Amino acid sequence: MGFEIITVTDAAAKRIKEILASSETKPIGVRVGIKDAGCVGVSYTIDKVYESIKGDDHIKTNGVEVFIDPKATMFLLGTVMDFETEKMSSGFTFKNPNQSEECGCGQSVKLEAADLAELAKVRKG
Repeated sequence: MGFEIITVTDAAAKRIKEILASSETKPIGVRVGIKDAGCVGVSYTIDKVYESIKGDDHIKTNGVEVFIDPKATMFLLGTVMDFETEKMSSGFTFKNPNQSEECGCGQSVKLEAADLAELAKVRKG
């Protein structure tokens, strides 16, 4: 493909490093995926990874290891993972070009599989 499935911002990488460093066990990275949830369709998942899982996509970026559940890959292509701090909350956010809807409470999204032909055009142009 020639590009990473997910782009991890500096802020997200910093927070991942903090989470992994504070763990009593020694995770090697995080695993990003999606699961059925909420009123619109799916929500993003982030879990600590202690050993690589056969079949996962894998990137190393900004000093962190990120594994991607292969069932989520086509829905995450082109996504930017960030960590944002607001006045009343903080958390990981996903700016995903494959997202077509978001529920009113922000807990779930509707994702479409990425159009590889469109992604190729964007990368070339």
